Amino acid sequence: MAHPRDILLGAQAGAIRLPVCDHYSGVEDRMRKSLQLQAQLHERFGTCVFDVTLDCEDGAPVGGEAQHAALVTELALSAPTQARVAVRVHPVDHPHFDADVAHIVGRAGHRLTHLMVPKVETVADVDRAAKAVDAAGAPTLPLHVLVESPAAVHHAFDIAAHPRVQSISFGLMDFVSAHGGAIPAQAMGVQGQFSHPLVLRAKLDIASACHAHGKVPSHCVVTEFRDTAALSAAARQAAHELGYTRMWSIHPAQILPIVEALAPDAAAIDQACAILLAAQTAQWAPISHAGQLHDRASYRFFWQVLERAHQTGRDLPKEARAWFDTHL
Repeated sequence: MAHPRDILLGAQAGAIRLPVCDHYSGVEDRMRKSLQLQAQLHERFGTCVFDVTLDCEDGAPVGGEAQHAALVTELALSAPTQARVAVRVHPVDHPHFDADVAHIVGRAGHRLTHLMVPKVETVADVDRAAKAVDAAGAPTLPLHVLVESPAAVHHAFDIAAHPRVQSISFGLMDFVSAHGGAIPAQAMGVQGQFSHPLVLRAKLDIASACHAHGKVPSHCVVTEFRDTAALSAAARQAAHELGYTRMWSIHPAQILPIVEALAPDAAAIDQACAILLAAQTAQWAPISHAGQLHDRASYRFFWQVLERAHQTGRDLPKEARAWFDTHL
């Protein structure tokens, strides 16, 4: 019997699916703890709910870039087999970019899920990064890019179209700083970043560019890491109003609130299961459910709800679990 994903998504069945949280750390002890926590949550949820990105850009001390690159390489190589580990290198115009890529990708490229390239301004920057990664021996390694300026946002659709780009992240604080004081500091906070028109426009442009080209939009940090309620509200708003399907974490306490906020709730999962099971019984012809008409357009939406539920380790009814056990 054909699987719902193949029936409903067609060519989209191969769309990129990433954990909803991307956790950054650059200090050795915190990087090690992040990898341990990833393994613990993988066992708890039965799936990897967050990526670990080892940070060279902000994590490497000035003058110690080479030593830090060596450290993250060893951490990537020693990570558990099932670990999802990535590295953020320096920007393409930084003196240590080439050395970062040559050492880290050259030795550990086969263990990385992707490479994060910060401060990408144009497609030419993506090409530059891709060539360096190819030269290091990893021609299939995906690139995630960080867009952090008004000019970069202007090029977001072209950047998203690049075949090596898997995800675009929004760099909030650098974006605000790039306006030379024209955007107030409050726009870097958890409330201001959702209300200032220029910041909001940038977030929407990035999300729209990603969805137009089948890539993953990743929402920026919330610096108030001790305010769990504010973080959860920001994650829900980013997901439900702005179209983001992934979000950065900069503190371990942020990981689970992000996963919870970006996961469908039990009512949504139950509704999706009921509609899809009825649709399968009808061989995917239109059905009436709870007084509403549904066809393949809405089936597609509800299938994506179930995919997100599985991706975030939610409990699924037995009938729905079977779809994933036989296809993933």
